[in-house]
Amino acid sequence: MARNKEKMVMVLDVGPSMHAVLPEVEKLCTMLIEKKLIYHRADEVGFVLFGTEETDNELTNEVGGYEHVTVLRNMKVVDGDLVDGVQQLPRGTVRGDYLDAIVVGVDMLIKDYKVSFKGRKRICLITNAQCPVKDPDEGTKEDQVSMIAKQMDEKGISFETIVVRGLLSVGADKRTLEENDHLLNLFSIKASAKIVQVQNPCSLMGALRTRHISPVTIFRGELEISLKMKIKVWVYKKTAEEKFPTLKKYSDKAPPTDKFATHDVKVDYEYQSVEDPDKVVPPEQRIKGYRYGPQVVPISSAEWDAVKFKPEKGVKLLGFADASNVRRHYYVKDVNIFIAEPGDTRDTLAVSALARAMKEMNKVAIVRCVWRQGQQNVAVGVLTPNISENDNTADSFYFNTLPFIEDVREFQFPSFSNFPASWQPNDKQQEAADELVKMLDLAPSSKDDVLLPEFTPNPILERFYRFLELKSREADAAVPPLDGTLRRITEPDPELVAKNKYVLDKFRSSFEVKVNPKLKKSTQRVMEDNKAGGSDEEDEALAVRSSDDTHVDEIGDSNPVQDFEAMISRRDSPDWIGKAIQKMKNKISGLLLSRPYQEINNSTALDCLEALRKGCIMEQEPKQYNDFLRECIDENKLGDHNIFSRFYRDLASKGLTLISKTEAPDSEVPEDEARRFLLKEPKEE
Repeated sequence: MARNKEKMVMVLDVGPSMHAVLPEVEKLCTMLIEKKLIYHRADEVGFVLFGTEETDNELTNEVGGYEHVTVLRNMKVVDGDLVDGVQQLPRGTVRGDYLDAIVVGVDMLIKDYKVSFKGRKRICLITNAQCPVKDPDEGTKEDQVSMIAKQMDEKGISFETIVVRGLLSVGADKRTLEENDHLLNLFSIKASAKIVQVQNPCSLMGALRTRHISPVTIFRGELEISLKMKIKVWVYKKTAEEKFPTLKKYSDKAPPTDKFATHDVKVDYEYQSVEDPDKVVPPEQRIKGYRYGPQVVPISSAEWDAVKFKPEKGVKLLGFADASNVRRHYYVKDVNIFIAEPGDTRDTLAVSALARAMKEMNKVAIVRCVWRQGQQNVAVGVLTPNISENDNTADSFYFNTLPFIEDVREFQFPSFSNFPASWQPNDKQQEAADELVKMLDLAPSSKDDVLLPEFTPNPILERFYRFLELKSREADAAVPPLDGTLRRITEPDPELVAKNKYVLDKFRSSFEVKVNPKLKKSTQRVMEDNKAGGSDEEDEALAVRSSDDTHVDEIGDSNPVQDFEAMISRRDSPDWIGKAIQKMKNKISGLLLSRPYQEINNSTALDCLEALRKGCIMEQEPKQYNDFLRECIDENKLGDHNIFSRFYRDLASKGLTLISKTEAPDSEVPEDEARRFLLKEPKEE
């Protein structure tokens, strides 16, 4: 469609002060062309450079002036050659005048302008604005800007400016910077213009809108407050996940000499009878079935259509709630924005009044939404007021879908505050962690924020676009390494890490990180038990399978501790904690009662008891462990006193006493009672 096409002029500063950032500008321009080749192949792009030693533009030939401005490429539909042209921009040797370059860019669009063209026209300026603008022959610099802005406004040309600052501004003349900022800001007042300042290469990559997505409403209708009050609203998508371009199936069966071959692949499916594989079942004889237990229940399309929920299109207010009751993690799917129907003053006032009242009372609205007629599902979501700070922009609402009970995943995790004191960080460890967080703060008070979402491109998508362009030229091209600028998005800043190495060393030395000895011991025991019956490869494979199996339903004989840890860590059901504790108690009782204590591997029973104690502390089940330990001691008292004394001493050596209140707040055992529990060995009665 013509309205989706765009004519764009890139105005680039290539003067000496921009040389350090030109490699990033080249990547940005390459990314722009790559995306247009994928999504907007009919767009036209031209390039104007200023700060070049030579001068090459039509205005110089026609009226004179406009020196050191070079047209690198006139307006032309994007193609692969343009990608090569912007990957090696010339380095200028003189200071350039960005106003002269803007005039040349406007002249290019005007000369190429056609009344029948209904698409967008855009000029994008990239500069550090460090070079002064020369005085015009008549009037002031402000008058010159106003005249250029008027021409842009009359021709429907939008203007974007990306000002690169950061380290490039060090040593620059402040008066010149202030004057240029003032002149560029005049464009935003007198024309459709936007100015963005970036501080680093990562922000530069995301500062230019490389792909235009036309706003499309997902709903136009009434927001029903009550039966007697309805507000006409339009709903747009505010954010949506950008996905990979759709990849199509490709066939190389067409003759190489056929220039008109589409290489498309057409897929057809055939359904054959189980009784007679040679018989094809036609569509009218097929029916869908759904598994229900061991059987398959057939449901015809007519029955399925009758079962479907068919709500009426509309948005209805269900009620209001305190904003604090709707937590951020409840939001699912994309964010939409509700605005009043354009041009309707009464609806605009109604939306504004409702939004401001909700903001003042700290309320949100719960609404039920059916975006289109015939939609099979209903969305229940929350409207959050969005109060505009701009007098020219009306108030609106943000909409976020809320989950139903089937959508919520309730995972239970113990609080860190409930862990025993020995598991809590000490002052030194806490200080080391605080320093680490402060060091990696992306929004320090003394600097600008880093990795802002509106300026950070998706590194996965950008790498894909670059590889696709490379693959279009070289069929056998290898995947290139990740670009340095994109690497800064996915990894910590190496300069920052090197500068604060002592903070990382302090954090590392404050925490002892080691392999869990129990897991290692359990794996080793499996290998030892099976060493006589198999090869080293079989033993190793068995040990790996044992250590990787996290979905354990029973506590076995070979790895009871590891099986217990796997069961108690399962979060697919809250019942697994109780099941794991009970099965471990049964395993320990079986080990203690099946044979005389001195004849069994007593370390296995003690290891299991130690694992049970640790698990009960972590999951806040101290009573189960304390009651079980008392039962074990009472049962062993009935047997041989010497055997019981040995069991008692083993418990004391392992420190397997009762769980106290210090270790678990839910425990009813004071710390002194737990300490005295195994101090004295019982005497023979």
